[in-house]
Amino acid sequence: MKRTLLRGCATAAAALGLALAATQAGVASAAPAGSSAASSAAASGQLPVNYHFSTGFLSGFGSPTVAPAGANNWSCKPSSAHPYPVVLVHGTLENMNDNWGGASPLLANNGYCVFAFNYGGSQATDDIQGTGPAEDGAAKLSAFVDQVLAATGAGKVDLVGHSQGGMMPRYYLKYLGGAAKTDKLIALSPSNNGTTLDGITELGRQLGLLDPANQFVVGPACAACVEQEVGSDFLTALNSGGETVPGVTYTVITTTGDEVVTPYTNALLPAASNVRNITVQDQCGLDASDHLEIAYDPIALTDVLNALDPAHPRAVPCEVVLPVTGPLT
Repeated sequence: MKRTLLRGCATAAAALGLALAATQAGVASAAPAGSSAASSAAASGQLPVNYHFSTGFLSGFGSPTVAPAGANNWSCKPSSAHPYPVVLVHGTLENMNDNWGGASPLLANNGYCVFAFNYGGSQATDDIQGTGPAEDGAAKLSAFVDQVLAATGAGKVDLVGHSQGGMMPRYYLKYLGGAAKTDKLIALSPSNNGTTLDGITELGRQLGLLDPANQFVVGPACAACVEQEVGSDFLTALNSGGETVPGVTYTVITTTGDEVVTPYTNALLPAASNVRNITVQDQCGLDASDHLEIAYDPIALTDVLNALDPAHPRAVPCEVVLPVTGPLT
């Protein structure tokens, strides 16, 4: 089973390579809504927002130590409207730059102080991050949150995570004192209850990505992959006694098209007064986001904005969103 998990992690990395191949083949558009949208954003003083995983991954993958647009302005002071800075937590095999090319500028455009960091890479400069033990990632998150709080003067942060980055912060909240420093945890397709990885393995087989020549080199081990297996010792301990802690509001945003967290319902948290579970297809049947695209999906990102500021809800859009390559526009 452990070999299956490691093979699944390698295949997930290969799926990231699909985005690169798709872009090189001209499948994905170069801007989220065409060059006119980017020009309009520049003219209005707003940062361009990318809603396509494929181009976001391509532009960010090779620059893992560069913060995504809008993030890590250490002079930013939270406003009364948005008193808590937002910390973005990337997923397994991703880094802060390729994971958050959509969310980071969107949040900054909406008046949030946004911060992002890397964790779990063999080296800090590695393109692929998030493979080390989740406990170590949580410790890195803890130190980074303290740094953000000291710089901004805020009393708490809001956490927005993707995949492992939506699950791992729960370790920080439960064991590392994070509950006292966190107001909200918003998770996009998190691995809360583990994954069999059967779906991503089948996807890789169908696309011919199981050939090692087409895969990124993950390394001799991916501890985070093994820890995210259904029934792992890590998840068993993390979920024992309840999957949430008092004082923190949880939002889970998932998609029926998730091929990495399988079944997709394993992302969901048990119903509670401080938990909201959202499946994007319940809002828009045209949304075919997969595990990779959901962090760029305009529908899911509207849910993120609404979870951060529920007092001022925005209308959730509905449009065709494809796996990996994103919206048609």
